[in-house]
Amino acid sequence: MAETTNITDIRRVALASTIGTTLEWYDFFIFASAAALVFSKLFFPTFDPVAGTIASLASFAVGFIARPVGAAVFGHFGDRIGRKAMLVLSLTMMGGVTFLIGLLPTYASVGVAAPVMLTVLRFVQGFAVGGEWGGATLMVIEHAPAKKRGFYGSWPQMGIPGALILSTGAMALTTALTTPEQFATWGWRVPFLLSGILVVVGIVIRRRLAESPSMERMRRSHEKATVPLATIMKHHKRTTFLLVASQAVQCAAFYVVAVYSLVYLTQNLHLPRSDALRALMIAAACTLVAHPTFGALSDRIGRKKVFMGGMIFLGLFIYPYFMLLNTGSYPLIVLAMSVAMAIGEGSVQAAQPSLFAEQYRSGVRYSGVSLAYQLATVSWSGPTPMIAAMLIAWAGGYMPLVGYIGVLAVISVVSIVPLREAAGIPLAQLDKEYAEADDDAPFVSGTARGDQTA
Repeated sequence: MAETTNITDIRRVALASTIGTTLEWYDFFIFASAAALVFSKLFFPTFDPVAGTIASLASFAVGFIARPVGAAVFGHFGDRIGRKAMLVLSLTMMGGVTFLIGLLPTYASVGVAAPVMLTVLRFVQGFAVGGEWGGATLMVIEHAPAKKRGFYGSWPQMGIPGALILSTGAMALTTALTTPEQFATWGWRVPFLLSGILVVVGIVIRRRLAESPSMERMRRSHEKATVPLATIMKHHKRTTFLLVASQAVQCAAFYVVAVYSLVYLTQNLHLPRSDALRALMIAAACTLVAHPTFGALSDRIGRKKVFMGGMIFLGLFIYPYFMLLNTGSYPLIVLAMSVAMAIGEGSVQAAQPSLFAEQYRSGVRYSGVSLAYQLATVSWSGPTPMIAAMLIAWAGGYMPLVGYIGVLAVISVVSIVPLREAAGIPLAQLDKEYAEADDDAPFVSGTARGDQTA
């Protein structure tokens, strides 16, 4: 079966996936904002301010531990049953859990049970989002024409800055309309409870999507891995390891900018909470434009060049980033956050879906890309806000954090080099080549039979 090339069809799928992804990441990010701004006082009040912030960010990190588990479970059934069903399930689970967080009693009401319940719900939230990214991006990539796979594959990634705008906007609006006392008492709950409404919209949209052409092709040919995860571990473990390592600086830098910066700006630089949230919203808006731009560029010059270029930029820009923040000038703070998000994160995130999907055949693609993406979040994303808080508290400055990000940038660049460049090659052709391979050889740069195919 030929890959879908009808422009109306692919745009409908891309738009629907972007909306659904935005709503699901809204749920994940709203927790991050609350963890940075208010959870330390509500759920960990017995700690001193610094320790309370670290404990709050640790509860945020728990969600990342669950994400590889979700990736394995959703990936298995996504490869065996279909992409669509798993996307609807993940969104339903995520929205329900986020709504429940908005109803949680605080430490003042039930004592230690409050942080325990918060941590458990965050774990379930992480499990749900573990199956989201792989399915949402594959639905678009597997529908897209080969020559525009990078462009359309970047659309679901717009859900990340879109969710940041929604989550920070909801938090900023609630902050503006309440007093500090009201916000601490009930205002913080409003953005969580809104998820109950938003999730219904997302479910309706996702249920209307058609299954991907690659999945339909597998159903007709009956070519499915019995246990996709076992196939990944046997035949594609080297590739998966490289993909995990390649994300090091992007994962860490994103959560420095999107999460820890809120702590740094409000606690270290004493910037009003509303101003910090507004700066992040502006940066996220800039990234919305960057994603399709860099996605289209990856179709022209290759995924690896765009992906690697963004990693190098993030490693180099982290020092001027904190220099600009420390000026205390609001325009420069907005500039720093916007440049880091739009150029650094935007380029990497845009090329990432198509690059990752092109490393696996259809029968294990959901499992492969989900596992590689989510293992990276455990290794690099989840601990970063907590590590950043501890490093800056220990050193009294940001230089150790700059060094940490620099080391991660080197790890990323070295890991990207061996990956295969497959921009423009039809997925059906990749499926055939990878099905014939019995080891990781096709993924070594320049050795695959399809590398020279236009």
